[in-house]
Amino acid sequence: MAEQPQYEELARQLSAFGAVKRGLGRILPPDCPSGSAAVLHLISRYGEMRMSKLAELLAVDMSVTSRHVAHVADRGWVERVPDPTDKRSRILRLTPEGGALLTQLSERHVTALAHYLEDWSDDDVDQLNGLLARLRDSFGDCRTAWARLPDSIEQTTGTPS
Repeated sequence: MAEQPQYEELARQLSAFGAVKRGLGRILPPDCPSGSAAVLHLISRYGEMRMSKLAELLAVDMSVTSRHVAHVADRGWVERVPDPTDKRSRILRLTPEGGALLTQLSERHVTALAHYLEDWSDDDVDQLNGLLARLRDSFGDCRTAWARLPDSIEQTTGTPS
């Protein structure tokens, strides 16, 4: 197990990582904020789904999900079709226009990463990918992460057990 100073430095680095995320967010088209890009990505990755499933994958409230879906649907990137098993519900489906935009967003991200990491070796990038995946796996499902925290953290944050 790492020592306290190592975790303190990791906390600083993760906090500073916000600048990297904001930088990548700046390459998105003005009418496609990061929340919209996340919706497109998840529907592309997991296929058609109900809004409740999308909210679960985004790990945000249904009202936030609803705003994101309205934004992408208004632009024709996602369509809402009746659920064949429950006509009151809607299934979200990526449109060809949404798929084309997602391809463009992916190309922009890859180009930006290649530019900023041009002096990194393939091994460096592979190592970072592996460590980030491991970090994400260590946290697991972000919606239930607080349930697994030690009592000492819950006492300082006021988060219920």
